[in-house]
Amino acid sequence: MDGESIEEQVYVAMGSNLGDRDAHLAAGVAALRATEGVEVIAVSPLYETDPVGPPPQGPYLNGAIELATTLTPDALLERLLEIEVNQGRRRGPDRNAPRTLDLDLLLYGDRKLAGPDLEVPHPRLAERPFVLEPLSALAPDLVHPILGETIEELARRVRDPAAVRRRNPSSRLQPTRSTRSS
Repeated sequence: MDGESIEEQVYVAMGSNLGDRDAHLAAGVAALRATEGVEVIAVSPLYETDPVGPPPQGPYLNGAIELATTLTPDALLERLLEIEVNQGRRRGPDRNAPRTLDLDLLLYGDRKLAGPDLEVPHPRLAERPFVLEPLSALAPDLVHPILGETIEELARRVRDPAAVRRRNPSSRLQPTRSTRSS
């Protein structure tokens, strides 16, 4: 990574409910691993979750990824969107429509950004058990930069074990943690 760039700790949510969900999530993680300026530090366990959008659609697989990156927030968002498209994601008018791959930038260091295309921390992070459970598995003590509460505290508030169910590891995407020294 560029020695002059500041490396940031970043968290990304991932989800899929179309086609081979495991393969879509594994491809998303692999694409991030292959991205210059991005290092995948950890991948959470996967959770099967009920869809939020209108029926008919199947259950989601959701997880979270911890990254270290020198990319700017906008450059990282652009890369996440590119990875989604490469995995067959097609955006329509309904933001809760089924998708092959969804990658959401949740947290970018302790930055607070509010632009037309990117808001960080993710504006609905604290209300979404399907995001908070995997994120809490990676970083339970991480403090939300606006709310001042830990991810585990936020997760505990909205936890619903019937709707967000930990899934047995797939053969394609195992929970991981880098051996990188911090």
